[in-house]
Amino acid sequence: MRWLMLALAMLVLPATAEVRDPQIHFFQPKLGDFQGDLTIAKDEGRTGVLLMYEMDECPFCHRMKTSVLNRPEVQDYYRAHFLIYAVDVKGDVPVTDFQGQQTTEKAFALRQRARATPVFVFYDLQGREMTRFTGATQTAEEFLLLGRYVVEGAYKTMPFNVYKRQTQAPR
Repeated sequence: MRWLMLALAMLVLPATAEVRDPQIHFFQPKLGDFQGDLTIAKDEGRTGVLLMYEMDECPFCHRMKTSVLNRPEVQDYYRAHFLIYAVDVKGDVPVTDFQGQQTTEKAFALRQRARATPVFVFYDLQGREMTRFTGATQTAEEFLLLGRYVVEGAYKTMPFNVYKRQTQAPR
């Protein structure tokens, strides 16, 4: 009887969620040419470009990478709709901005008003900001909802907190 109970418990308990390295499965390799990335995003039929402004010592960035951005369902959804890059707000790595101007990650982040981290900024295919989310989401599901908010175009008519409330309200 104990073996039967143990076997039943094993079937009922949820399986350990798969996790994958976000540096490999969420972010694209950084080439530093955001203007060129817009062309690639257009050619591939993406919604736009997502930039995560971060810094090494940011605990909320770390939490996003270890509890949200490492989830396969998040990685697969976002990779299907966006080109995704991390931008170090203190970085001196040279980049080309959406208008083709040479700058550094740090200067670019400052011009984009990315002061607190993480900041997730979604850009359309012309390099214009669609929406931004500052801080860490509570769950992977909330981050997926943020992606849907942009992909469905809801950002044009309502703030994310309203969309979230309407989407999660019992029907």
